[in-house]
Amino acid sequence: MNADILKRVVRAIAEGSQKDLDRLADKIVESERRTGHVKLAAQLEGILNQPKRHRASISPKADIGGSLKELPLSRRHGESLATLLTSESLEHHMVLPPATEERFARIESEYAAKDRLGLYGLRPRKTVLLYGPPGCGKSLGAKRLSWNIGLPLMKVRFDVLISSYFGESATNLRAIFIAAKERPCVLLLDECDFIARSRTNTKDIGEASRIVNALLQLMEEYDAPGLLVATTNVESSLDSALFRRFDDVFMVPLPGPSEIKKLLRMTLSTVKLAEPIEWGRLVEHLAGASAAMVVKAAQDAAKAAVLGGREFVTQANLQQAISEQQRTDASALGK
Repeated sequence: MNADILKRVVRAIAEGSQKDLDRLADKIVESERRTGHVKLAAQLEGILNQPKRHRASISPKADIGGSLKELPLSRRHGESLATLLTSESLEHHMVLPPATEERFARIESEYAAKDRLGLYGLRPRKTVLLYGPPGCGKSLGAKRLSWNIGLPLMKVRFDVLISSYFGESATNLRAIFIAAKERPCVLLLDECDFIARSRTNTKDIGEASRIVNALLQLMEEYDAPGLLVATTNVESSLDSALFRRFDDVFMVPLPGPSEIKKLLRMTLSTVKLAEPIEWGRLVEHLAGASAAMVVKAAQDAAKAAVLGGREFVTQANLQQAISEQQRTDASALGK
């Protein structure tokens, strides 16, 4: 079995895609027959042709609570072009500055009142671009929207979507938008700059430009019943024409002092704290940190206390976890 098929088998197992597994099994039989392993191919084919025992479905054909009936598949290899997250698996708690919280809440309230707005010829915000530094909570924001409006999250897999074959990437992208139209969902284009880089900043007039053009057209015509959320760390690299296609564009900022303290206390709410905790000192040391870093430092401190057999998380646990996280981040940035 070649490495490409093996990777796809493992990915299909990890994602619980029975349909992908069935296709890949046929490819394996065909591959073995072509390489001259006729007996093995016949044995494998015999196994596949045996009556299938009844089993609970593990495919992504979920039809629970209005989720997608079937995920879109890539044109060439039949792999899932997206992953589906139902409400049970969505993180949704966020600590945001009031102005940013208000932007998210407005999208949610407009979606909830979409029928009432329609009576007055008004349309709710349905396409949203979230931008900001890494770790600030853009992807979490998409999950939060999905949770609060009660729709599953369909996250596009750019590793499968992008193809070197002429026009195939655009075809794959179109299949994703069709699937989102057929069943309500929050369609997430996470780190969308991967497919939406400015056409003026590249000499590539091939597949990269075609997929940007396809995305612009699909967004211009977007009328799916759910939401479309795109995220990016580098909004300046996006094609300028893309911004006009979004109903709302706003930044998810790094947490300020108040948000850092709330994140620490929320993350540590399940463990006991040794008094006194000097929150002000901790907040000072975390100034400029991302929300993801703050949460991870608090989690690491809690784990260190539990693994050390201590009943309380101490100031020292938190200081050490913060220092370690800062060293890790500095090393990753080459500082």
